[in-house]
Amino acid sequence: MIHIAAAPSYHYVGDLAAWFAAFLGARWVYRRRRASVEGLGRQTAPGYFVSLALGAALGAWLLGSLNTLRDTHPALSHSIAGALAGAIVAVELWKWARGVRGSTGGPFVIPLALGIIVGRLGCLFAGLADQTHGIPTSLAWSVDLGDGIGRHPVQAYESLAMAAFLGVYWHALLRERAWATQYGFHAFVLFYAVQRFAWEFLKPYPTLIGPFNVFHFVMIGLSVYAFLWITRGRARPAFA
Repeated sequence: MIHIAAAPSYHYVGDLAAWFAAFLGARWVYRRRRASVEGLGRQTAPGYFVSLALGAALGAWLLGSLNTLRDTHPALSHSIAGALAGAIVAVELWKWARGVRGSTGGPFVIPLALGIIVGRLGCLFAGLADQTHGIPTSLAWSVDLGDGIGRHPVQAYESLAMAAFLGVYWHALLRERAWATQYGFHAFVLFYAVQRFAWEFLKPYPTLIGPFNVFHFVMIGLSVYAFLWITRGRARPAFA
């Protein structure tokens, strides 16, 4: 068992580190993938980013609280999965209203992946109060978050999974692989949804139907969304 000196305040440290990592990722994209950023600018307007921000905030608190308010210790909460889902819904509605049909998410892949990788570690070190911990396990790499119980470090699982995706995606992007340049954002969403769906079975969240909790169904929705985009070939290379 691995003992972790957890504290709720570490969540804020993790958030700041996640935003900084995302900033560095965005800076790299701006310098090395300028064409994709300029393509995003040509297809959007300030309302696009307002919709994105409002959708992310609403989704984060709505889905996060929908989950934790059903727990044995109800509390308001926010969720990166909810933020991603809310932002996607808001942006797609904005695009539909203005006749934008191509993918505009490519420039966000690296910043988002870096933010999740770093931010999830902040959740881990925030401990039990963060309500993102895993279920008890006797595995050698279980973590003790202060109560003497070994648990799955599900936050680290997600961080490592997204780091693996980022490594593969970055390598493919530098080599102009079609899947990365044409469907990068939707590949990111699909991978995120699949890996998150798996980790949800290792969390003590209240279920809705059978073994499935709120986020299982959110991940199914994100997977369908990403899969349809990829299979229909609607994403455009200019925005990757």
